[in-house]
Order: sequence, then structure tokens, then C-alpha cells
Amino acid sequence: MNIADAIAILEKETPDPALGLPEEIFLYISRTTPLVNVDLLIKDQRGRTLLSWRDDKYCGRGWHLPGGIVRFKETLESRIKKVAELEIGSPLAFEPAPLAVNQMIHNKTKNRCHFISFLYRCSLPDNFAPLNKGLCDGDQGFLKWHEICPDKLLEFHDIFYRKFI
Repeated sequence: MNIADAIAILEKETPDPALGLPEEIFLYISRTTPLVNVDLLIKDQRGRTLLSWRDDKYCGRGWHLPGGIVRFKETLESRIKKVAELEIGSPLAFEPAPLAVNQMIHNKTKNRCHFISFLYRCSLPDNFAPLNKGLCDGDQGFLKWHEICPDKLLEFHDIFYRKFI
């Protein structure tokens, strides 16, 4: 099989990449090009930071800022709104310009190893309380307000975001 044939197969499997990619294709792309993502620095009126628990084979176990990878033909602003919907369950306000832009390279992993990350300052309504929908502390996706930066922050969030939390 030549490259043109391989590309034709990939295009057949992803007729509309804006709707997402099959996992195998996404992981291949993540091995060959940087991924663009948004991270949300959400502070409340008391200065606490909203963090989510993560537990996966790519990033490990620990607290992290909610965020997500930008899809094909999706704006950064649209991804911020989608992350708010999917991870927080509430719309939020955000500043239009990123607070920081960081390049994160995970040299020890094969997949999902190079990110260009845009950090946005965000806020939720004053009466927001995480619902957590049956999740407990330590469950993937559990949300919690933090007055100080927790010890178990994911490595790259610790490197780049500790000073903001």
C-alpha cells in the first residue's frame, strides 16, 4: 500500500473530522504533530480555584485545571464553552485573551505528548457549586474548589500553573 492509498482509507474513516476522530487516528496524529488545547483557570469570589481530578494512562492521577483539545475547525472560544458544558456542567465567563500560552512536551510518552496550551481566566456564577453527579473524591472528573494549590497536581500543570492557583 502506498501513502495515497493509506490517506484515502483515513479520509473514508473520518468523513467529517470536525465531529471527532476515531481513537486510533487521533493517537497517530498525536504522535506526529502538536495538539492545541485550552485550560481554564476558574476562580471564585473568594479566590479559590476549581480543579478536576484526573486519572488516565496519558496524564496520570492528580488534580488539573479543566481543559480540552481543540477539534478541527473549532475556535478556541468554542472549545472553552464545550469544556464548561462537559466538565463543569455550567456556562461560564472568560476573558477573550489568554492569560498564558505554554508548550508542554511529554518526552516519556508515545501518544499525546506535545501540546500548545492556552490558559484562560474564567469565572462562574457566584452561587455555583459542583454537582459531581454521584462522583466521590478520587473519581475521574470530580470537581473541587481549592484555597491553595494541592500537592497532587498533575506534573505539567504543576510546572506551568502552580503560580496561578
